[in-house]
Amino acid sequence: MDDLKNLEFLAVNSKEIVEKQVDSYRQQHTYAGTIIGATALFIPFFLGGFDGTSQVVQFISIFPIACFIYAILLMLSIFRTKPLDQAFNVTKYKELSAKSYKEILLYEIEANVHSYTINKIVTEKGNKRYSKGVSLTIIALLSSIVLITASKFVTINKAPTKVQVVNVKKLPESDLTNDSISSLRLVTPAETPSRR
Repeated sequence: MDDLKNLEFLAVNSKEIVEKQVDSYRQQHTYAGTIIGATALFIPFFLGGFDGTSQVVQFISIFPIACFIYAILLMLSIFRTKPLDQAFNVTKYKELSAKSYKEILLYEIEANVHSYTINKIVTEKGNKRYSKGVSLTIIALLSSIVLITASKFVTINKAPTKVQVVNVKKLPESDLTNDSISSLRLVTPAETPSRR
């Protein structure tokens, strides 16, 4: 009977570990979606802050935009990963109903360990992408704040636009104004009977 209590403990514990792994994976998806949404909303505000700044600051702003885009792509790649294995397969219930309680516990422990091992590969890839995406987002946010602050101090002094006033006179023969197009008169060559 003690053997069964040990097996029951291992079965329950291994099941809880797989459930925590799956919950952590789902939570990571939620965080990734939040970061994608916040980043997508921040980019237009960031770009809008550069009206009237120098071209150097505008050129440097390419770096945070590239970081934001790469971070979004990393976060989106987390959603493309395959779903995690959740241990005990429902299709095995009928087959396991003919087995002893000890064999069922051993099967569940083995299934949980196998699921955890397979899921670990997927979650480690996702964790690396997520960590890299968060790091890029932080770098992009900090650099964009620095650039927006710098753009407030570095402004372009625009020279006033010079406008030349042209005096417009009316031609005595026509109602047209004397501008560059209407002032040109169409001259047709004299036609002779031999040229027709």
